[in-house]
Amino acid sequence: MTGIRTRNTRREELAAFLRSRRERIRPEDVGLPPGLRRRTPGLRREEVAQLAGVGVTWYTWLEQGRPINASVQVLDAIARTLRLDAAEREHLYRLADLPEIADPAGDGDGLDAEVHTILRQLDPLPACVYNGRYDLLAWNAAYGTIFASVVGRPRLERNVLWRVFTMPDCCCPLVNKDEELPQMVATLRAAFGRHVGEPAWTGFVTRLSAASPDFARMWAMHEVARPGVRMKLFKHSSVGLIRLTSTSMALAAPPETRIVVYTPMDDESRRRLEWLTVHPEVAHCPLHGEPVHG
Repeated sequence: MTGIRTRNTRREELAAFLRSRRERIRPEDVGLPPGLRRRTPGLRREEVAQLAGVGVTWYTWLEQGRPINASVQVLDAIARTLRLDAAEREHLYRLADLPEIADPAGDGDGLDAEVHTILRQLDPLPACVYNGRYDLLAWNAAYGTIFASVVGRPRLERNVLWRVFTMPDCCCPLVNKDEELPQMVATLRAAFGRHVGEPAWTGFVTRLSAASPDFARMWAMHEVARPGVRMKLFKHSSVGLIRLTSTSMALAAPPETRIVVYTPMDDESRRRLEWLTVHPEVAHCPLHGEPVHG
């Protein structure tokens, strides 16, 4: 019964949201004549349907909150017609129970320009932005010297959790894996609770469980944790051991993203970070060819 009530509530929210977005758009904003006799503000339902290229009856049912299915392509067309911004578009997909949407910005990371400025200003402190699944969204130069094996991957493969669980030990920059990997999995598990049933999340867990028995074992323990302050020990091919403290801070947007800043735990680690800023050359593992500038 709880699931049915949740679905009904979501449909009611979807109906109210679509009406509110439709009513704020003037006909002349989308190239339609204003007309003399309009009993409701904004666009009519049939006008939204026409502009989005969908059936009038289907759109009416959608706006009435009826239990119908909506594809990504159709919701994209409605979002464009209603001139939804990124936050509104995401809200639309969530209410329509289609959380897996393409990034409207294409290859963009969805971050405000100010976040990139902050990352640059933090150099020589390594800093980056993760989402709840540990996808790497942005980073500064200092982070790249530590995690060259991650930042050098194609965009869709820049997942820190996947990399640390699947790369050989000789290529992995993280030294204290026994302490940190269970914590990372527990943090993922906590985030996963907000995405149960979403294909991107369940698929990620399934693939990583198949690729790494260690991850599968930790995932089966059902431990949960929040991101917080952690001690990280990294090895670097040029300077040796670097002791850092990682601090996570939530960002307002995109949802469930956080900026992580790594600060030196001692003077020697600080000097080594500063040296790497001046000498950013990347070395590679002689056995596997992975970047080991970290």
